[in-house]
Amino acid sequence: MAQSKDAGSRIYELRTYTTLPGRLPALNKRFADYTIRLFARHGIKSETYWIPTDDARKDNTLIYVLSHDSQEAADKNWKEFQADPEWIKAREASEADGKILAKPPERVFMKMTDYSPGK
Repeated sequence: MAQSKDAGSRIYELRTYTTLPGRLPALNKRFADYTIRLFARHGIKSETYWIPTDDARKDNTLIYVLSHDSQEAADKNWKEFQADPEWIKAREASEADGKILAKPPERVFMKMTDYSPGK
């Protein structure tokens, strides 16, 4: 991953979503159709997304990494994203058949180490 000259202040955010039984496809669809595009609109950079392969989590877990210019930018980006009328409408539509998440997302904010490859 190529790093900019501002890589030292860039903040990465590891997020883990656990869905209710049978609801991972709805979450994946929401991300593919709306969320990633809306993240970009609000300065949230999608780095990568994963589905675990182990039996316990392969059908109910989405893990992904986002990045922001700084911690302050992350706070601002999330506030604006969550208030976006298109996001609110997309979230409500995706939950018309029922809630998707079993619990609130797990979040970890991180900064890159000096010895990270590509830095």
